[in-house]
Amino acid sequence: MEMNQYLEVFIEESKEHLQTCNQQLLELEKNPNDLTIVNEIFRSAHTLKGMSATMGYEDLANLTHNMENVLDAIRNQKIHVTPELLDVVFMAMDALEEMVLSIAEGGDGKKDVTDIVQKLKAIENGENISAVNKAKEEAATTIAEDSKAKNTYDSFELTVIQQSEEQGFNCFEILVSLRSDCLLKAARVYMVFEVIEKSGEIIKSIPSVEQLEEEQFDQDFVVTVVTKDSKEEIEKKILKVSEIEKVEAVPLSAKALLKQVEEQEMKSSTSEQVAHKNDQPRSEEAATPLKNEASTKKQKQHSAVNKTIRVNIDRLDILMNLFEELVIDRGRLEQISRELNHPELHETVERMSRISGDLQNIILNMRMVPVETVFNRFPRMVRQLARDLGKQINLEIIGAETELDRTVIDEIGDPLVHLLRNAIDHGIETPEERRKKGKPEVGTVKLKAYHSGNHVFIEIEDDGAGINRDKVLRKAIEKGIISEEAGHTLTDRQVFELIMASGFSTADKISDISGRGVGMDVVKTTIESLGGSITIDSEEGKGSIFSIQLPLTLSIISVMLVELEKEKYAIPLSSIIETAIIHKNDILNAHNQKVIDFRGKVVPLVFLKDVFEVPVQNKQDDYYSVIIVRKGDKMAGLVVDSFIGQQEVVLKSLGNYLTNVFAISGATILGDGQVALIIDCNALIK
Repeated sequence: MEMNQYLEVFIEESKEHLQTCNQQLLELEKNPNDLTIVNEIFRSAHTLKGMSATMGYEDLANLTHNMENVLDAIRNQKIHVTPELLDVVFMAMDALEEMVLSIAEGGDGKKDVTDIVQKLKAIENGENISAVNKAKEEAATTIAEDSKAKNTYDSFELTVIQQSEEQGFNCFEILVSLRSDCLLKAARVYMVFEVIEKSGEIIKSIPSVEQLEEEQFDQDFVVTVVTKDSKEEIEKKILKVSEIEKVEAVPLSAKALLKQVEEQEMKSSTSEQVAHKNDQPRSEEAATPLKNEASTKKQKQHSAVNKTIRVNIDRLDILMNLFEELVIDRGRLEQISRELNHPELHETVERMSRISGDLQNIILNMRMVPVETVFNRFPRMVRQLARDLGKQINLEIIGAETELDRTVIDEIGDPLVHLLRNAIDHGIETPEERRKKGKPEVGTVKLKAYHSGNHVFIEIEDDGAGINRDKVLRKAIEKGIISEEAGHTLTDRQVFELIMASGFSTADKISDISGRGVGMDVVKTTIESLGGSITIDSEEGKGSIFSIQLPLTLSIISVMLVELEKEKYAIPLSSIIETAIIHKNDILNAHNQKVIDFRGKVVPLVFLKDVFEVPVQNKQDDYYSVIIVRKGDKMAGLVVDSFIGQQEVVLKSLGNYLTNVFAISGATILGDGQVALIIDCNALIK
């Protein structure tokens, strides 16, 4: 049976079931006695198990089956929900997500989940998890026991070991432990491999070579090697590599390994029989209500399911590109209609403009995705961080149904993760500190999304310690980010924004969670690359608000067309506050900069002809056309020759060769076929 045609559906549905399980497990933690939640998780896990088995992903099906057994024991009230139990189930969820991600990336979905399966079986049998963990730690004191738990060999590897033995070679399983303060673990692994390869042949490593290169291990790794060297010689050579804590080589016997494989196969066949038996409904009483409930739900959802189809994002991108071409031709037709002044043509073009406007809204809405798809992964993360830091945190999510363009959604996840981790680590205090300040022990972090005009705002608000203005300013001056004189003129918001400067950190102690001096600058760069901005408001002792402003869509934007001599430029309407015509006598000088008084504020003027080096004809006007633009609380007046008018245009990239053109974010093709450059107001204000 050809499975590839079903693979995409399998991946999408698996992600949906895993998301459901994650959300319901968080609910179960709040309401451990609510069996309806357990039934919901059980249904998703059972469906995922059946799909995985059908598609041939045995590791995925096996782990889901063991998780299902635990859930069944909970709903039959044989065991009770505890934080330790949920920790293990969450570990299983993480492993399942990794497997599905591996399959989505073209992998085989295989993963060693022996440890998690053992813990799930222990829970199912009513054993104490902490006791099981302690027993495992004691059992792992020798390399032989460690390797038995980890290292299994396929038939090819066993053949190599057997033939090497027959030819007089020694075969060892070598446990190498790096020092806890080792900084470049991958480099040390490489040096160890180099030493071993000079003495013999490496058959296998646990973790895999790829995982070792990416430093996906703690301090220990196991290497199986065939060599002429003795145990002492190979250990001595490896110990010469610096930052190695210990090395222990254990001889391997092909005969013993073959016997071990036979025993495992016998156990496997027995467990499969038991699994098959366990897979049957536990009892008529347990199975029937579930079946009835599922069938009722299925009938209710039947009509809705039939009205929904999955569309690949690439197809939507192609549709969007075709429509963008249509928008360009629409602009051309509108111009021809005005020039010819033909009533019927004018009427037809107007009707076509209305229809294409509706079509544009539909296509843009098809690309819109609720921010819920990003927000859904945060409750798990916040729960784990709170436990790691010994804090109590309540995460409130508001406006998860707010929609954003898919391209923006794909990019916004990582910046939000960093801002949340920052709020939890630096913002929210420990329960003891909060008690002393007269605050509730449980800190609140609000994640809010909402529409405003042509933008979406995402806010991360916490009721924690806030930002220490003086400390930020002192650090910025120490690091040379600003001068001491300039520091005294900054507003509170400008001081807070200094934390987004490259390499800035006020952390006294570096942690794995945040405070490494990198990250906030990357957050700012990512958001600005999407055409957005970030502002920070904070009150010491009361909390902080990080507000992100993002465009609804990235491809079709409303602009004001302006003229500089014979050249046309477009300025995004989202940046414009007002247009004005001023007399040359209204222009003042301050600090060698031409400025104007705009509604009581001093606004610097930027002469676009000078910025873009437009050839100027020798004529001096008494009046100037000015466009007032804003970024955050900063403003500037852009001086142009004349205003052409408002228009919707398609934003096109300038390509790889012109990525560093100052103050130009892209280009568009106008109705008359001319190319107009789109001005990046943020760069000019900076």
